[in-house]
Amino acid sequence: MSTFRCLAAVSCLFAIVLSAGCSSQSTWIEPPSVDAATSAAKAIELYDTDGDGKLNEAELEKAPGLKAAAKMVDLDNDGLVSENEIAERILNWQATKAGLMSFPCTVTLNGQPLEGATVTFEPESFLGDSMQTAVTLTSPDGMGSPSIPKENRPSPQTPSGLQLGFYRVQVSKILNGKETIPAKYNTETILGQQATGDDPAVLGRRIRFDLKSP
Repeated sequence: MSTFRCLAAVSCLFAIVLSAGCSSQSTWIEPPSVDAATSAAKAIELYDTDGDGKLNEAELEKAPGLKAAAKMVDLDNDGLVSENEIAERILNWQATKAGLMSFPCTVTLNGQPLEGATVTFEPESFLGDSMQTAVTLTSPDGMGSPSIPKENRPSPQTPSGLQLGFYRVQVSKILNGKETIPAKYNTETILGQQATGDDPAVLGRRIRFDLKSP
């Protein structure tokens, strides 16, 4: 199967392009307006601290959503992420024309399912203002499906899901007014995820965030 056909099939399987799936009687959901070149340039501006025009592993720590996708972004496999490579990755998932997609994620803490945690998928800032934050609350088995809150969707008819893009992921659980999850998983998060139909973790439906207490 060609790469184009494979991506199209994946897009229809995982992405909610239309409000009722891949149906001719559905309503089109517009993808977010993200300019690939501008976003890529902004990412380099924000995180390229050594000024070499590329992002190394240490610099990517500040953009966990991009770091999570680094192997797919790094087209020449030199261990660095360039402005052109970031733009190419954005154009790649934009080509699917998917407005929304949906997938489950699992959160564990010290090897056990984490129940009642708020998991926030926050778009990387370099993608601009058209991207929406998605949220989910984990079930007793530690699972949830991130989705844009109803009040932030274009209309009441817009289905659940999140937009394609790079996300920094924050996990929080407040008990008795106190945060129980280490800061490196929320306010100083190291967690990230790429929301695209061709991402290996999305394809395998095995998006996991395995947290550990200090």
